[in-house]
Amino acid sequence: MSFAEASAVSGGAGSWTADIEEGWDIFGISNGGYLMSVATRAMEAESGGRRLISVTGHYLNPADAGPVAVSVDVLKTGRSLSMLRASLSRDDRPLVVVTGVLADPGRPLPEDELILGGPPELPPPEACVMAEPSITAPLPPPFTGKVDVRIHPEDASALVGQRSGSPVMRGWFRLRDGEALDAHAVVMATDAFPPAIFNSSLPVGWTPTIDLTVQVRDPAPSGWLACRFSTRFVTDGLLEEDGELWSEDGRPVALSRQLALVPR
Repeated sequence: MSFAEASAVSGGAGSWTADIEEGWDIFGISNGGYLMSVATRAMEAESGGRRLISVTGHYLNPADAGPVAVSVDVLKTGRSLSMLRASLSRDDRPLVVVTGVLADPGRPLPEDELILGGPPELPPPEACVMAEPSITAPLPPPFTGKVDVRIHPEDASALVGQRSGSPVMRGWFRLRDGEALDAHAVVMATDAFPPAIFNSSLPVGWTPTIDLTVQVRDPAPSGWLACRFSTRFVTDGLLEEDGELWSEDGRPVALSRQLALVPR
């Protein structure tokens, strides 16, 4: 099943449905980026064709495979931007609440740009470690079998419990079988890698997400995405993870920030 099929929605007029598919999970709990991509598809359809530029998801309860209801409310519709809210639920149990900003694809854009950063330095994808589901170890989870994630060799030791000491996770991302990327796949990609904190010296083995924000700068990149995720602050039982996704030609594709719990 393609990503487009696995994240498809049907319905209209604020009331949508979707099937959360098996395999897109972290040991039984559906991947947060995947869940958010289902919500963004419903929001995009509800907006009448505007494209996603920013989205924040708040995770209320864990979800697993099965049907979900997706209710969408239009908060504001302007000449160039719309703001919407989508809620995923099952049997009246709220799972994820997502707010998003979508833009008119035909709006005029200024020509001025300022790009001070750049993509991470990565070996070619074939020289990186492919993340594939393990049946004997806790990592990688089943979700990695649905996408193509290649991890920098210096960071991949976290997959076998050997921490590099630096809370960084770098690598390449693309969909499988040549499926083209879209804004919804970009959202999912920001949550596709093992947490960067797994490479720290802290004894952290599980980091449940509180919220995830993604800003999409390119809704239709081609080829591989060069990705870098890092954590700088672990305080008060919370950690942040900042992500950057870049196209193969060095253009910014998305920025992300995730807030997660550090369990005792």
